[in-house]
Amino acid sequence: MRERPQVTLDDVAQEAGVSAATASRVLNGATHVRADLRDRVLTAADRLAYTPNAHAQALARASSRAVGVICHDIGDPYFAGIARGVVRAADEEGLQVMLGSTFRDPGREASYVSTMRGQRVRAILLIGSGFEDRAWQRAMRRELALYTAAGGRVAAVSRHPGLRVDAVLPENRAGGAALARALLGLGHREFAVLTGPASLTTVTDRLGGFQEALAEAGVTIAPDQIVEGAFSRDGGYDAATELLRRGLRATCVFALTDVMAVGALTALREHGLTVPGEVSLAGFDDIPVVADLVPPLTTVRLPLEELGRRVMAMALRPAGPRSRVERVTGEVVLRASTAPRPG
Repeated sequence: MRERPQVTLDDVAQEAGVSAATASRVLNGATHVRADLRDRVLTAADRLAYTPNAHAQALARASSRAVGVICHDIGDPYFAGIARGVVRAADEEGLQVMLGSTFRDPGREASYVSTMRGQRVRAILLIGSGFEDRAWQRAMRRELALYTAAGGRVAAVSRHPGLRVDAVLPENRAGGAALARALLGLGHREFAVLTGPASLTTVTDRLGGFQEALAEAGVTIAPDQIVEGAFSRDGGYDAATELLRRGLRATCVFALTDVMAVGALTALREHGLTVPGEVSLAGFDDIPVVADLVPPLTTVRLPLEELGRRVMAMALRPAGPRSRVERVTGEVVLRASTAPRPG
């Protein structure tokens, strides 16, 4: 006689037309669930003859001493700085850290969540920009719902559209705007921008804030002076090279990350341009190396290690009825890579 397959929480959620997280809250006796959703879940559970898997529940309650960190590229000093803060905060709590690097592949991010869910980590931290991508949002919502339904905690650094998670948000849009105003204050009126992939929320926010502040001053950036590249040193080098091929008509180039600015500086020099004599250059993040460049880089400083500590602390707090947000303001740091332009 064939044994009847075990009905899972996911089966109940699908039958009721709700998320796994909602089904879990109803079946675990939570009170803050809408009455109609509660009725649908209980009806579905009864129809499917759902019985909680005691072994799975025991695993969910197990006290894991590990947290999972999923970032875009641990080789990027931006992510390394945040991860340093996470590791130090975790060490103070007697926790170990599991690290996954997606290299900005949306599919790998959901896969890592699934893997870490299987490892029963206490919390999952998403470090880095989310994607303006509906397929990514659907996959992540599903994986995170399964994870949180089992008692896991999730927190993120940066904006993750479509995901209801606690987040520490660098003020990327405000930082881009503040940098634009500072550069306008130096007399610049012609700009070029080296951006990352348009699907990343960090690109949307930093570029959007920069352009909005310029527009307030009656300044626009010509479309051919905005060049997309990878968020890496080589991406900055290639984007700057393409900008020069198109014909540089700006007095100041803004690279959306410091690592892109490092590559751009090399490309500008190789083409015989002096910084800041012939063109000024600015970045964003204030990773440690940029203060030691020649010339030192103008940038927007973010407290990277503090971001890591704060997201770790947020993930260890009990979940609330709504997602929580902590905003972190950047600071414009003017250095020798940008020079005043004669009026």
